[in-house]
Amino acid sequence: MLQDEPRQVKFVTLAAQPAEPETLGVVEKMGDDQMHSPSRSLSELFADLEAEQADLDALLSATKPQDWSRPTPAVGWDVRDSLSHLCFFEEAAVASLSDPARFVAQRDELYASMASSLQSGSATPDVALGRQIGDPVALLERWRTARASYADAAASADPKVRVEWYGPSMSLASFTTARLMEAWAHGVDIKDAVGVALVASRRLRHICHIGFSARAYSFASHGVDDPGDPVRLVVESPDGDVWTWGPADATDVISGPALDVALVFTQRRHRSRTLVRTQGPTAELWLSIAQAFAGPGTVTDPQR
Repeated sequence: MLQDEPRQVKFVTLAAQPAEPETLGVVEKMGDDQMHSPSRSLSELFADLEAEQADLDALLSATKPQDWSRPTPAVGWDVRDSLSHLCFFEEAAVASLSDPARFVAQRDELYASMASSLQSGSATPDVALGRQIGDPVALLERWRTARASYADAAASADPKVRVEWYGPSMSLASFTTARLMEAWAHGVDIKDAVGVALVASRRLRHICHIGFSARAYSFASHGVDDPGDPVRLVVESPDGDVWTWGPADATDVISGPALDVALVFTQRRHRSRTLVRTQGPTAELWLSIAQAFAGPGTVTDPQR
């Protein structure tokens, strides 16, 4: 059954019951080897992540003091809260790469803290970080430090390492792709809050890839049976070429510009407000519940 009422979503990183953060539930459902695009090398993934985060950094660096408290479409979060979330989990990512044993030991403590915060209605640790720091500029500098530390740790890590996280371990490539999607999606929330237009880049291919690979998870999280018919995804890249996933002879097709497809898969825009189109009943059903992040099944507010 689908939810009766759509709601705005943020990437809920931990729930009252220990659950996978963001894309991790997707990894468990679809297989870690599908999480990242095989067309990109590890060094290219690192560069794409750095570029995505730098794009958001440029916007935040120019943010006026009064705009940090602007509410984002993620209910209860303002711009500073969104950055706080990114900073908190960037630091967690660094901890996992640099000292996995310590990270695992502290993981249960974070689960308990998240559960307590959700039950009491207080800010979860990822949001509380920014509120405790107070000064958004200081928070931004802390995020920069965490990003640089992750880049160093990832570059020096064994490419075959399994990275511990809040769910199944992941390959370094998949983990880095997940970091990129998180930066992009929360960046969309921030840009919406301050009224900055979205700009498409070739990095959207990562988001589209995760969204396509999350088909099984989308159906399972909404409690909807997947008819099983093959679906082809046809995406118009920002440069004018075409990215495709799925069999060429599939009669069910999802198509549209890369930015629109990524927005729909991450529930940052309702499909009716985009140029994403479907052909065939299975493609139509899938798109109505498409969800590229973990957590309870949600649908997008038609006004978003």
